[in-house]
Amino acid sequence: MLSMEKRIITDICIIGAGPVGLFAVFEAGLLRMRCHVIDVLPQVGGQLSEIYPQKPIYDIPGFPVINAQSLVENLMEQIAPFKPTFSLGERVEELVKPDEHTFFVKTSEGTTVEAKAVVIAAGLGCFEPRKPTIKNLAEFEGKGVNYFVKNPELYRGKEVVIAGGGDSALDWTIFLSNIAAKVTLVHRSDAFRGAPDSAEKVFALAADGKIDLVLQATIAALEGFTHLQNLQIDHNDGSISHINADFFIPLFGLTPRLGPIAGWGLNLNSAAIEVNTEDYSTNIPGIYAIGDINTYPGKLKLILCGFHEAALMAQTAYHRVYPDKKLTFKYTTVYGVNEF
Repeated sequence: MLSMEKRIITDICIIGAGPVGLFAVFEAGLLRMRCHVIDVLPQVGGQLSEIYPQKPIYDIPGFPVINAQSLVENLMEQIAPFKPTFSLGERVEELVKPDEHTFFVKTSEGTTVEAKAVVIAAGLGCFEPRKPTIKNLAEFEGKGVNYFVKNPELYRGKEVVIAGGGDSALDWTIFLSNIAAKVTLVHRSDAFRGAPDSAEKVFALAADGKIDLVLQATIAALEGFTHLQNLQIDHNDGSISHINADFFIPLFGLTPRLGPIAGWGLNLNSAAIEVNTEDYSTNIPGIYAIGDINTYPGKLKLILCGFHEAALMAQTAYHRVYPDKKLTFKYTTVYGVNEF
């Protein structure tokens, strides 16, 4: 039985807040369909925001070059008139179709979304954090070990240790340096993989004494009773040190997995969802798959192809949301974008 602890009613439930999922909100909005978007990550943008926010993208029409995070911000501005709602930091766990016209989508946080159509725009799947090999790591999950920064205020006045060398580790080190009582960044190398500008800011913060920077070292063990209290650091030169910590945030990237979607009865091909290219519908009426999550002959895993798929999907989804209305295609150059 589905929990109704948090109930949301909408026209379309979109699973995935990456660029293709966000553009699907726009295409649906043009046709006066409301959308609710669910993503396991704590912010919109999918891979673009979480893995390579500063990466330049060259194949978005009208932009000779645009960095990933700017594209996400532009998409959010573009869909703002349609007032989409979001459940971020929530993993989709269950899908129920009680009748021909209704879906219930349930998340890990007890949210239930009722919709007339479901659009899977989950990129390469549900992203799960890459966890470091630390023997007792699982014992402290939710007790000081967090893999995402969902609420920065949780760390105000606390001692925080971040591990990693990519953009996420650098960005959160910089951000939390103004919130936490103490931030320590631990990295196994003496060079970072993230944006050079971010790395320079981290080195500058360390030089000013605003953060502690521990290079050529790894976290080896966690210690505490009911909550994390301190960490053991193994240095590459063979020495060992200990540091007090209220929170440990390992940021080593994400691993894509199809997750619970694999058990929904969809036709799969090598962990991708087979679709009809007429409208990117799946074998289950009312469920569509767009972007990198789908597969069909000639498939190209490009953002711009996902945008095209979103547009065609919306045209068919309209007839599920408004079965008694006739759809007349309209150019935005003529009619503009009308807010809800």
